Amino acid sequence: MVSLAQLQQNLAAEYLCCTNLNLYDNSNCSTLATQAARGRHLQVIGQENRAVKVRLCEDDYPGWLLADDLAFLQVADRVYQANSVTEAEIQARIPAAVEFTKLAMQQPNYYLWGGTVGPNYDCSGLMQAAFAAVGVWLPRDAYQQEVFCLAVAVEDLQVGDLVFFGSEHKATHVGLYLGEGFYIHSSGQKIGRDGIGIDLLSELGEEVGRSYYRQLRGCGRVVGSYVSEACA
Repeated sequence: MVSLAQLQQNLAAEYLCCTNLNLYDNSNCSTLATQAARGRHLQVIGQENRAVKVRLCEDDYPGWLLADDLAFLQVADRVYQANSVTEAEIQARIPAAVEFTKLAMQQPNYYLWGGTVGPNYDCSGLMQAAFAAVGVWLPRDAYQQEVFCLAVAVEDLQVGDLVFFGSEHKATHVGLYLGEGFYIHSSGQKIGRDGIGIDLLSELGEEVGRSYYRQLRGCGRVVGSYVSEACA
């Protein structure tokens, strides 16, 4: 395990998470930004106010780690290396990613801003976790995932495609298309189900589905896996 003194002596090292860890969006560690699942690699890039700034190796995502949580890191015995995944391989893994979301829905859960490790997820966290479970890395946030995907028309949607919602300026919500007009997503309390649910991509669905359908921005197909240069 790593102490603050050891870390200060070896800032260039790459570390392995020994348990699920919360990462925050500021050095006060007051608001969750994302979570790092057990086994993920990270690098330290700074320190402030008894918090440590880190960057996750798989997707380059930044965040702040409580200094006390350094006890749950160990120096990695090898540096992170991304696996090359072809478009055909990704499509073959789609059924398993879909199954991941359905199994997650069956567990007691609620919407957690920044949640990526379960049982509580935010919208993009659920998408990232589902694809990571089958060896495919997506960027962390919905707007990043939208840019990352190959755009497809609504009428060309296939099972496993992502459906994006938000304003004309930015995607703020994402779901996974299940076929026959339905998609699965983790939505919040205000205009959602406070957790994972399935809705119809239509004005004919329930209130939650209708509300999101009015914010539909577009759809995307996952054809690649994120490759970070930061920790390779």
